[in-house]
Amino acid sequence: MSLLKGIAASSGIAIAKAYCLVEPDLSFSKKKIEDSATEVARFQSALATSKSELEAIRDVAEKELGADDAAIFNAHVLVLTDPELIGPIEEKIKTDQVNAEFALKEMSDMFITMFEQMDNAYMQERAADIRDVTKRLLSHLLGVKIVNPSMISEEVVVIAEDLTPSDTAQLNRQFVKGFTTDIGGRTSHSAIMARSLEIPAVVGTQESTKLIQDGDLVIVDGLNGEIHINPSAEVVADYKNKQQQFEQQKVEWAKLVNEKTITADGHQVELAANIGTPEDLVGVVNNGGEAVGLYRTEFLYMGKDQLPTEEEQFEAYKKVLQGMAGKPVVVRTLDIGGDKELSYLQLPEEMNPFLGFRAIRLCLEEQDIFRTQLRALLRASTFGNLKIMFPMIATLGEFRQAKAILEEEKQELLAAGTEIAEHIEVGIMVEIPSTAVQADVFAKEVDFFSIGTNDLIQYTFAADRMNERVSYLYQPYNPAILRLVKMVIDAAHKEGKWAGMCGEMAGDEIAVPLLIGLGLDEFSMSATSILPARAQIKKLKKSDMVELVNEALQMGTAEEVVQAVKERTGL
Repeated sequence: MSLLKGIAASSGIAIAKAYCLVEPDLSFSKKKIEDSATEVARFQSALATSKSELEAIRDVAEKELGADDAAIFNAHVLVLTDPELIGPIEEKIKTDQVNAEFALKEMSDMFITMFEQMDNAYMQERAADIRDVTKRLLSHLLGVKIVNPSMISEEVVVIAEDLTPSDTAQLNRQFVKGFTTDIGGRTSHSAIMARSLEIPAVVGTQESTKLIQDGDLVIVDGLNGEIHINPSAEVVADYKNKQQQFEQQKVEWAKLVNEKTITADGHQVELAANIGTPEDLVGVVNNGGEAVGLYRTEFLYMGKDQLPTEEEQFEAYKKVLQGMAGKPVVVRTLDIGGDKELSYLQLPEEMNPFLGFRAIRLCLEEQDIFRTQLRALLRASTFGNLKIMFPMIATLGEFRQAKAILEEEKQELLAAGTEIAEHIEVGIMVEIPSTAVQADVFAKEVDFFSIGTNDLIQYTFAADRMNERVSYLYQPYNPAILRLVKMVIDAAHKEGKWAGMCGEMAGDEIAVPLLIGLGLDEFSMSATSILPARAQIKKLKKSDMVELVNEALQMGTAEEVVQAVKERTGL
């Protein structure tokens, strides 16, 4: 038995066998063969197994994520049945008397190169499909297990160096009971997605992939950031007991699901949820979410081989708006770039992608993409209470330009007879210090602010939030951050607007008392954090929290602030 320490990224306890999500060794040598018929039959067997496997993956993905996200697997099945690719491979085996692995790799590399050199982006993407399918065929020819999160069909804990957003989006909640990664922090996208999926997770363990083997029994303690590998029967029994206690605590929290969020002295706030897909609405409703405070639309664009159509987007937005039955839904327009890439856009590599061509900057230049999304949003607006939010706004000019494009699309749709909601609030995500400092100016033109603390903190402290060596500078309680948050909230209230927060800080039990004291109106967090936050807020008095935060704003360090919160609230 051994113990690993990491960062508690998503609460809960998982006990299950390990499923190591690591790249397999697909190396092989060229061999001369004598019986080409047998070799071709071996290749055809690999084809049949791969096809059957991909169809099963597609069916699971369709059920879990919807037809749009599952479409990529249809493309892969088509590659497997394409005579233009399969015929030459079989011919090479027969003519050159070589092993199937060599013929497959040789011919698929030729097709990949050919597609990559085409000017047509769609055809270039076919190269990626062939590369993926080739990997799967090779794994079956070599008898090597290929990993794919959507293939998981038994209860496991996923072990990975890191999980990309698309990896995480493919996790089947029915079978994946938890996960752990070598890298990442509480604000990494894998951690955020874990909370959305309500999967216990510990990240930043540094060496979980080195120490954990496939099939090891693993306990993921998402409450304390611990991983137990092949624990003793006593430790398993102890954790099963803790798991039961956590489940009982959830039952107590569940009693608050239909209650309003009101402090002990009568101050009401709104608790909202951050979501990535329409499927996440189940968690929002089950956890008593009073709104969707952040709909991350980039997941509509990821894990695909081309941009989503206006119709695909319209259906997704409509589904979320209808699902919330008139409650507010804040939709963030495309926030791509940084650590979120779209292979089919082929954006140039940048030295500092988090400070580069991303989010609203990309949308204002790639207006076809932006306008398509805005039209889909406007068309969907009559199905609920839509609010549109632009990400990464750094200057008033960017906001005005984005809003002008929105207005142009609105007028065109109206002229064409399309029905659009009468009033759609338009706001910005405050995640750049310059915007927070100028909040009083922005407040005159926006309808609302939503503070994105994950980026606001990294930009304020000039520290990459994915870099573990500077992770100590992720300081949500630092008085510098509290002062910026206060500037934004005060500026909004002065103009009669509302201010929310959609960063991780909004659901943090140390930060919540401070944010109540600062007067935050809307707290948007992972759906699973809503009920614990509601239980906490109902015990607080706003008047006490105002005193607390006024003291905190004058303090010098985050540690002093944390100590003050603990002393005042008993945490």
